[in-house]
Formats: sequence, structure tokens, C-alpha cells
Amino acid sequence: MLFETLQKDMITAMKAKDKQRKEAISSLISSIKKVAIDEGCRDDIKEELVDRVILKELKTAKEQVDTCPADRTDLKEEYTIRYDVIKEYAPAMMSPEEIKALLVEKFSEVLATKNKGQIMKAVMGELKGKADGKVINQVVAELCEA
Repeated sequence: MLFETLQKDMITAMKAKDKQRKEAISSLISSIKKVAIDEGCRDDIKEELVDRVILKELKTAKEQVDTCPADRTDLKEEYTIRYDVIKEYAPAMMSPEEIKALLVEKFSEVLATKNKGQIMKAVMGELKGKADGKVINQVVAELCEA
């Protein structure tokens, strides 16, 4: 996801007077800028950094939706809209089948050890930002049992 795309979409939301969408995109932009400044690349924001921040914000938004009290429907609706907007910009995640195929293809020698910790350590560097950690963990567990 390119940073410029986010900025254009925020302007579009502002023109459409879509307050909730604008606020969600605006918070994404500010989080990305903050991380870029912290990492010393304020003028040259890479796509990898944008994706990483979007995934982090998506996880936070999901937690907000999940932990919101049931009687606070107004808050739950607001959090859900925010989650949906952020999800539009999140990079596509690999499916369990794709993860399993990649593991069998690239990490067969590590899989042979059946050591889950060692496998996860080897795999996470390759799949970080491309697949959900929980899904990777489940696939590795299945492969260790087989």
C-alpha cells in the first residue's frame, strides 16, 4: 500500500463528508508518519513500513471490536467501521494452504526436526507481514504432528 494512496483516499473522504472513514484513514496516516519519523525515514516512506503499520493498526482495531462491551452499541459500531476501513488497506494474507505449500517447499529440512520452536523461528522471518502468526502456528503444529 502506497502512502500517497492513503492521502488521496483521505481527501476523497473529506470531500464526501464521510467523517468516520476520514478519521480512520487519518489515524493510519499519523501512525505511519510517527513510525517513519522514529525510524528516521520521514521523507522516504517505504511500502513495507506502510504495510507493517497497517497490520498493527488492524490488529488494534480488531481488539477494540472484540473487547467492546455489548451494551455499548454506539462504540461497537464506530470500532467496526474503523476496522472495516483499515482492512481495505491491509495487504492480502496467505491462506493456510499457501503457507503449508511454502513450508514444505522451502523449509523441508527444518520441518524434518519436528521442533516447533525451531521451525517457527526459521519461518517467521520469511512470512512476517505476509501471513497471520496464529495461522502459521496452526500450520506448523499440524506439520509437526504428521
